[in-house]
Amino acid sequence: MSVLELITSLTPVLAVLIFLIILRLPASIAMPISFFMTVLLSLVIWKIPFVEISAATIEGMIIAFTILWIVFGAILLLNTLQNSGAMETIRNGFSVISPDRRVQVIIIAWLFGSFIEGAAGFGTPAALAAPLLVALGFPPLAAVSLALIADSSAVSFGAVGTPVMVGIDQGLRQGGALATKVEQAVGNQPMIDYLSEVAAQAVSIDLFVGSLIPLLLVTMLTRFFGRNRSWKEGLALWKFSLFAGFSFTLPALLVALFLGPEFPSIIGGLAGLLIVIPAARKGFLLPDEAWDFESEEATRAESVPGKAMPIWLAWVPYLLVAIFLVMTRLDILPVKAWLKSVTVRWEHILGTEISTQFEPLYLPGTIFILVVMMTIFIHKMNKNEIKKTFHQSFLTIQGSIVSLMAAVPMVRIFINSSVNESGLVSMPMELATLVSGLVGEGWPFVAPLIGALGSFISGSATFSNMMFSLFQFSVAEQIGVDPQTVLSLQVLGANAGNMVCVLNVVAAASVVHLSGKEGQIIRTTIVPMMLYVLLSGMIGAAVLYVFQ
Repeated sequence: MSVLELITSLTPVLAVLIFLIILRLPASIAMPISFFMTVLLSLVIWKIPFVEISAATIEGMIIAFTILWIVFGAILLLNTLQNSGAMETIRNGFSVISPDRRVQVIIIAWLFGSFIEGAAGFGTPAALAAPLLVALGFPPLAAVSLALIADSSAVSFGAVGTPVMVGIDQGLRQGGALATKVEQAVGNQPMIDYLSEVAAQAVSIDLFVGSLIPLLLVTMLTRFFGRNRSWKEGLALWKFSLFAGFSFTLPALLVALFLGPEFPSIIGGLAGLLIVIPAARKGFLLPDEAWDFESEEATRAESVPGKAMPIWLAWVPYLLVAIFLVMTRLDILPVKAWLKSVTVRWEHILGTEISTQFEPLYLPGTIFILVVMMTIFIHKMNKNEIKKTFHQSFLTIQGSIVSLMAAVPMVRIFINSSVNESGLVSMPMELATLVSGLVGEGWPFVAPLIGALGSFISGSATFSNMMFSLFQFSVAEQIGVDPQTVLSLQVLGANAGNMVCVLNVVAAASVVHLSGKEGQIIRTTIVPMMLYVLLSGMIGAAVLYVFQ
């Protein structure tokens, strides 16, 4: 791979670093520039046929629409609850659980977010948790950054295990069948058992990494968003933070060991909520003094004053979202098959091998909008409140349309770049091959970084696992280590990349009116992402070289 080819393959990464993080341009400007640069270099240097680039662009725009649908549903739900007066009641309810902002971020971003990740995935947790935190009085930048960081460990089993059940499974196949080297390693073992072992190993390693996320959340909260800019104020909650961390990871591990990859995040998140909320009410492991922002730092979302309602009624929409997401994701219920039977499909776009499809009724955004319609009646909203809700939501979503309609096609060109006249494989595989050649036996330290790179670029842990699983498996065999452990590091790295991937950042930022601040959000989340990757790599290397 020549220098120009290397630069071309790095364009999606370099564009984000230069335009969003260094030059601090808003995503609505940075992403179109990055897209056109990617198109030009792909044509001239990578020699991808124009028809392939056009097909990948169309595919990307269709995928971007599905993301926008989810974001719009989340925004509409938030505005509905604000204008119905429910948010004021929810805000007061959290004061009853604990007035401590550190406790609130753990319950909402870490535990509630993990439960929603397990049920829906696809960026849904940050789109729900961030606006809820803002409504409680968190600064928008703190809300969206912490929600993205918290949406990490649970991603392994997001959307009922999709990153493992679909991502790893499909990533180890060639032409629909298991790759020869994988088939030899799996032997007579059912593939579902092999995937379950990968999942269990991933969550075993994550027991020592993911359990630290709540402590990381509260220390970042107090250091970067508190009045005293203090690490110490966050560390003061270390006992409760670790308690909350293990309240999710231990149940998730047990579920992964005994039930498989579909339910660790759903059951782990629910178990964590049932354990931590009563403990917080009783002040278990909590300092005597609650922590809060300075009054001028807190930015509360507007709510309808003087429209009181019972706490249970205010929470009904969120409960409905959770119930519907779980009901529509379980294979044992007929609802999932019925919703997925309605499909929008485009096969062989522009005569290429690129195809795409989505199930409009199955998207989380559709569930959000259904719940909004129900909430209008449940909360007895009048016409003016309904009109205001939709008007606010349409105005908010506008900032994300340009960003996502440019960012996602750029990603799809990158991923579909294996069809070219330069004799190269796809851009992500060329990059991964280059890195593996430089690293050698130190690969266990790098394997999570490759997974994170896949999520950062593609916007999905599932896509990252699809792109790199077979590559990770092959490198593990070449250096003589257990491929199953390396695959588990790929899974954990894909989780970490979720904190900084452009698509999630743009989507979450738009929900809390931070469009244009995407670079600032990534600068806040990139250090936690690297810590997650580093710790996972260190523990993975210890497992491979010390304990095996």
